[in-house]
Amino acid sequence: MTRTALVLGATGGIGGAVANRLLQSGWTVRALVRDGSAVRLPARLLPVIGDALDARAVSGAAAGTDLLVHAVNPPGYRNWGRLVLPMLDNSIAAAEASGARLLLPGTVYNYGPDVFPTIDETAPQHPRTRKGAIRAEMERRLRAATDTGDLRVLIVRAGDFFGPGAANNWFSQGLVKPGARPTIIYNPGARGVGHQWAYLPDVAETMVRLVERDPVSAFETFHMDGHWDATGDMMTDAIVRALGDPTVPVRRLPWWLLRIAGLFATTSRELVEMRYLWQAPVRLDNARLLATLGKEPHTYLDEAVRTTLTAMGCLPPVYC
Repeated sequence: MTRTALVLGATGGIGGAVANRLLQSGWTVRALVRDGSAVRLPARLLPVIGDALDARAVSGAAAGTDLLVHAVNPPGYRNWGRLVLPMLDNSIAAAEASGARLLLPGTVYNYGPDVFPTIDETAPQHPRTRKGAIRAEMERRLRAATDTGDLRVLIVRAGDFFGPGAANNWFSQGLVKPGARPTIIYNPGARGVGHQWAYLPDVAETMVRLVERDPVSAFETFHMDGHWDATGDMMTDAIVRALGDPTVPVRRLPWWLLRIAGLFATTSRELVEMRYLWQAPVRLDNARLLATLGKEPHTYLDEAVRTTLTAMGCLPPVYC
């Protein structure tokens, strides 16, 4: 039987990656997009014109679906306090009305230093930032909806995203600039402090594998390990190898400059707020995921980094 999914945020990194992976498994995939954005959709997606802030549009697009992927976020971290929770409420209502399972890409923003360095799915969520408080409230509302109704929820949490199509992330905003071969690489982390990364195609593969199995409970959460950078230099070293030039300098990110820029630019200000995640090792424990799937989808780091840099226009494409 044909399975149908609705993706909110299909023009973004994780939404687009999940939509493409669902198509590979034979799903019919709809994408809720604003007028004029349909041209940015991956091929074979069925555009539905509407806005995630319009409850009727979301419910109409979700009618008859089996899965609703809530991968929509305001770009550049702008207006989170005003937009994020209303969009989620619309998705909850639409999923309840259609009987669809709701898939949410989770973040580490939900957690504070009280649960560092290793975090499993049972860890208490004591966020220390505004965005973290919003993300924690999102999950609280999802759990409440599963407790009081027929909603089924799947949350998959991973480290910092990188990969083709990923734009609003640390790799392309902090480490290297897109559009040209890098002449300098920045490292936001402190020396010797581990950091966790997640390659988008691996995240999408993991999500779809979990979606296509029978859920054990109405509310399920899984953590991915992704690429654990134990020393804090593994990712920047991989970028140097991909460039093939060991003379490219690697510098520590000038946080002071971001703080100054944050006086005028929302994105810079919001990035500075998340600095605490670079000052201590933060690693999601994937033991539950391994027990469920047997293994975690994993692309070798050098391949993932080269593919990402090529997609960003930092390396020329390789033709076979």
